[in-house]
Amino acid sequence: MTNLYNQIQQYTPYNQQEAADKEAMLFFMERNPDALYRQNLTAHFATSRWIVNKQRTKVLMAYHNIYNSWAWTGGHADGESDLLAVCRREILEETGLADVKLLCDGIFGINVLTVERHIKKGKPVASHLHLDVEYLFEADDSLPLRIRQDENSAVGWVDIDKIDTAVTEEKMKPVYSLLCEKMQKYL
Repeated sequence: MTNLYNQIQQYTPYNQQEAADKEAMLFFMERNPDALYRQNLTAHFATSRWIVNKQRTKVLMAYHNIYNSWAWTGGHADGESDLLAVCRREILEETGLADVKLLCDGIFGINVLTVERHIKKGKPVASHLHLDVEYLFEADDSLPLRIRQDENSAVGWVDIDKIDTAVTEEKMKPVYSLLCEKMQKYL
């Protein structure tokens, strides 16, 4: 976990919210050696990816069954501190894409996100926090995609200018908007 701690510590926050989230993540890691595991029911690390096409006009999203909304793809650390490796593995599992290009050397964004209580695979999940580390990727939007049926009912490219209407989970709209803003330097 030391390497992840150092990566977060070295990350330069984009705004005040990321600065506050960075501080919260480091604080939590210092006091919770199980921060990489879902068994920590208060908070645990997850990773998300912002996958854009070459023209930077679309983002790859999945229709998330739990929230009934288009969302970025993501996954839990589940004990692994190399979140970039987790990210790459989850891209393949959730979308079928094997050929993606990392656009940003290192962490692209960080967020402490509230996960509302819900039912997953027939079992209740209590509200908790995701200490989310994000990475920016590029992929060919003409390649075939695959659905992960236990989590998503669709995977597809959403026009960047239509994200706000495609996403129905209101609390995520500002997060996605910020990612689109930050992505501008990669045009």
